[in-house]
Amino acid sequence: MGVLEEIETNISRAIDSATDNADAAIEVAKKAATGAIHVTDGAVSKAGEIAKKYKLDEAAASAAKSVGQMVEEVSKKYPLAGRAVELGRSAMDVAGEVSSDIMESGFNKSDLERDRFMLRGKLAEQGYDCWRQFFTGHNAATGEEKSFFLCFFAINPALGTDSAILGQSEETQSKGIKPSYLMVKAGVWGEDPKQLNRFFPWKKVSMNEGAPFSISADNCFLSETRSLGRVCLRPEEVKAHPEWMSDAGDLIWDLHIDKKIAFNIGYGAGKAMRDQEALQMLWHAEGMKTAYEGRVVYNGQVYMVRPETSFGYADKNWGSDFTRPWIWLASNDLTSKISGDKLSNSAFAIGGGKPRIGNLEVENGLLGAIWHEGEAYQFNFSHVWTLTKTRYKVKVGKDYIRWRLIQETPLSKMYTDIQCPRKDMVQLSYETPGGQIRHDKFWCGGTGTGSIKLYRKSLKKDWKWELVDEIEAAHVGCEYGD
Repeated sequence: MGVLEEIETNISRAIDSATDNADAAIEVAKKAATGAIHVTDGAVSKAGEIAKKYKLDEAAASAAKSVGQMVEEVSKKYPLAGRAVELGRSAMDVAGEVSSDIMESGFNKSDLERDRFMLRGKLAEQGYDCWRQFFTGHNAATGEEKSFFLCFFAINPALGTDSAILGQSEETQSKGIKPSYLMVKAGVWGEDPKQLNRFFPWKKVSMNEGAPFSISADNCFLSETRSLGRVCLRPEEVKAHPEWMSDAGDLIWDLHIDKKIAFNIGYGAGKAMRDQEALQMLWHAEGMKTAYEGRVVYNGQVYMVRPETSFGYADKNWGSDFTRPWIWLASNDLTSKISGDKLSNSAFAIGGGKPRIGNLEVENGLLGAIWHEGEAYQFNFSHVWTLTKTRYKVKVGKDYIRWRLIQETPLSKMYTDIQCPRKDMVQLSYETPGGQIRHDKFWCGGTGTGSIKLYRKSLKKDWKWELVDEIEAAHVGCEYGD
């Protein structure tokens, strides 16, 4: 059996398994919903007691400064102890998520609901959903290392027709038609970097929209634990279709996915905030450290992907538009410069730029976190009670792009300094839901290197900064769009 035939067989099995799991999940959901109806009234009245005990109304009011005053307005107009059940539920969601974030400093919390398909309501006609995978493999014959990326990018499903609507075609540009399709993007970083784009109309897309999600089109498939597919484009096709925004090449993949460490940003991307659609762009990294296993065939060369050397990452972002600028850094190939030890239970990620919350644009709105051998350090501007401050500078040089950041709370501080060779990077192409190319240049790479200095304050050190670790980072995923 050939590689592609084997992949197609595996896709079929994966889809059957996902369908079975979806049916079981529906039955569980029905039972849960029945129980929820009986306890809602009691939960609403209990919310007032909880809010008073933990002073959540104060936390909610503080948080509201970053979320367009939504929480404050809801709490004033509809008290948590009131009997307005539906609106009370929304207030409870916000208060509960804020209280959870206050009382739990950790961010390594799996939440498959944030990975589910989000394009409902207004986002179905003005929205995108983007699942991303990054990993490293080695040539089966030569041992040469190569870094790969995959992306399943969904846009404006409610506007779909029998054909994929591409926003950069002459017809859609002249008529002001919005794009609508599922794009599967596959590519490589390093020597001769490429991006390969394949488009599907929505009528050819199948998915489980709930959690755990799965999505498939022809021989391309993605779920929480599996990804398979092929993107193949000939040079003459690419030349004839500039609206594809693609290079030429052939990439086949068959991967198992094991997400080890999550970066859950908390209530900022929680259910209440998603329902309000207050944020222009949301982010969740279910796999800040992810182990991939399988193989990739790129232009006829076979690459083996092994868990211990995949240095993998998986996240998603979604919303009504992209933030500009956009900055992203992530790695779990980390080594302590102090001890010389490999940090096998560690990972870091930083992402954001100038996110919009309603009509408010947040300066230096970066979310950052490092999981350092089981200990969490988070720099999250949406957690206003942590007094997070961020400064950063990105320099696009002739040969390298360099990211320098300082993120700080009263209790911890992180200096991050990463650079990536421009020759190893791809200039990615994505359309906004409105059909525009938001970033003039969107640099993306996976071969970044650099260092991290991590500090904390403690009473044992007279409340002075103490160096936790100085860390060497490799296989850093890095992006900059402006």
